[in-house]
Amino acid sequence: MLPFLLRRLLQAALVLLCVAFVSFILFQYVGDPVVFLLGQDASAAEIAALRSDLGLDRPSWIQFLHFLGNAASGEFGTSLRHGAKVSTLLAARLPATLELSLVAAALALLIGVPAGVYTALRRRAPGSQALMVLSLLGVSLPTFLIGILMILVFSVLLGWLPSFGRGPLVSIAGVETSLATWVGWSHVVMPAATLAVFQVALLLRLVRAEMLEVLRTDYIKFARARGLPDRVVHFRHALRNTLVPVITVAGLQLGSLIAFAIITETVFQWPGMGLLFIEAVTFADIPVMAAYLCVVSLIFVAINLGVDLLYFGIDPRLHPHRSSGH
Repeated sequence: MLPFLLRRLLQAALVLLCVAFVSFILFQYVGDPVVFLLGQDASAAEIAALRSDLGLDRPSWIQFLHFLGNAASGEFGTSLRHGAKVSTLLAARLPATLELSLVAAALALLIGVPAGVYTALRRRAPGSQALMVLSLLGVSLPTFLIGILMILVFSVLLGWLPSFGRGPLVSIAGVETSLATWVGWSHVVMPAATLAVFQVALLLRLVRAEMLEVLRTDYIKFARARGLPDRVVHFRHALRNTLVPVITVAGLQLGSLIAFAIITETVFQWPGMGLLFIEAVTFADIPVMAAYLCVVSLIFVAINLGVDLLYFGIDPRLHPHRSSGH
């Protein structure tokens, strides 16, 4: 277990180092922060003084080490657009993104896994065929189009749900959330559903394919030959082994939900990190862009590491002391 953990931690550190280097390159070659701060009319003396204050006149490798030190402590400088510390902006926006992503992930699991099991066990049923068609649409349609259609139907035509914003916030244990009120839930339903559509379709098709594969294995045939009821065969034996690879994909998709909620947050004006990143790209706010890359990569690496450890714990074939003995 310890060698496995150390190897994964080393890989995670290398990934974060590469992302930090890419983020540092943004500071070097995507615009000049001195020009953004002083403007085009600044004198050469003012530019030289500010470059010296910011440490931009030092060698690149020293700047990179300084950037790594600041990033490790959660400091990414000052936003060129907002004039506030980037760490403060991200801390204010991160709860909204996590809230949206976790609700979307819960919807994907609660809908995608049961639907995948149903389509595997009832392959020829009309409901199963309809679900497969819908899953194909879910995979094919772009997220922004799904969001616009939801706004058109549920906000404009029916008037059931608000079309933008996060809703009123309630502080629980020092964390502000909109999920403590019905109004807050009405705001999160559409963006979470929009974000979950692709994940539902992906999990449905993955669970269906894995379960069909498991149902063809010898031990399932042996379980049927023993006279076990279908409920036991399907849910105690087949489903348990089906969920092993699904856990890995679901964990990685949670990282994708957090990282790629940009489009959904833009369509619904959800005040999360994705919307902050879009605003940073529009105004060439390089510190925010670099910080977003680092934070998202850290979340991805942390989730991937957690999934690896969970997979290691539930799959005995990965234990070296067991595999070497057989």
